[in-house]
Amino acid sequence: MRLSGSITALATPFDASGELDLDAWQRLLAQQLEAGTQAVVVAGSTGEAAALLDPEYDLLVRLAVEAVGGRIPVLAGTGTSNTLKTIELTRRAEKLGADAALVVTPPYVRPTQAGLVAHYRAVANDAALPVVLYNVPGRTGCDMKPETVAELAGHPRIIAIKEAVADPERMTALLALRADDFTVLSGDDPTACRAMLQGADGVISVASNVVPAAFRRLADLARSRDAAASELDARLHELYDFLGVEPNPIPVKALLARLGIGTGLRLPLLPLSPAHEADAIRFAGVVQQIEIACREALAA
Repeated sequence: MRLSGSITALATPFDASGELDLDAWQRLLAQQLEAGTQAVVVAGSTGEAAALLDPEYDLLVRLAVEAVGGRIPVLAGTGTSNTLKTIELTRRAEKLGADAALVVTPPYVRPTQAGLVAHYRAVANDAALPVVLYNVPGRTGCDMKPETVAELAGHPRIIAIKEAVADPERMTALLALRADDFTVLSGDDPTACRAMLQGADGVISVASNVVPAAFRRLADLARSRDAAASELDARLHELYDFLGVEPNPIPVKALLARLGIGTGLRLPLLPLSPAHEADAIRFAGVVQQIEIACREALAA
């Protein structure tokens, strides 16, 4: 399996009482498929994985696999702060039908670089699922360096990295590791276009929850080095800024709610602050306009 293009880190819809909104989940998946999204991530950080009970996690993965029906890969977030727990969760995801595991660097425990190598090799050696490395030091307190990725990239069960560090030098170092069996994916929406123009294989995106067709078109244009990619990216930068006004996934779920996909979050996350409500209403209209234009372009 070679992951590439526009991949959505799905938000998990909850209803007003905080329960899973399974009807909204099905509609979110259907919209992603219709828009041309090329893979989805279930129960990542955008999906509030830490807030999910075990039966809820299993249900979300199983329903996603059923809805997708083999048309695109389903990645399951399986990274935890402990290697044995990560292996156990990866095995569960495999039994539920996931195609790959997105494994974040262990949060909070801050392992050494050697510890990261040992952790990922143990998960990959278990061979339950192909592994996608995920580096997001702003959330985990642990930064996996490119030389560490280089040690792991040759493992036959480690197939990609999602890199959320926006530094262009970081991306340059990782792109040197690209191979037929190892892809480099941006994990940072505001710099994803630049990364793909530079040679990255794709993006695992938050924004594509609300603009899936726009991100499919952006990925297509950027990966073919079309100058129109930068033009589309410029239209999206206000949206990127809005999605960062409060911790993810608060802003993107505020937009999804206005688009009819879920209404709630789970503590300790709270709904979008009233100070940003006017922007949420405005951007809900903006994204619909961008989506219409990009769907037409994709269909042409």
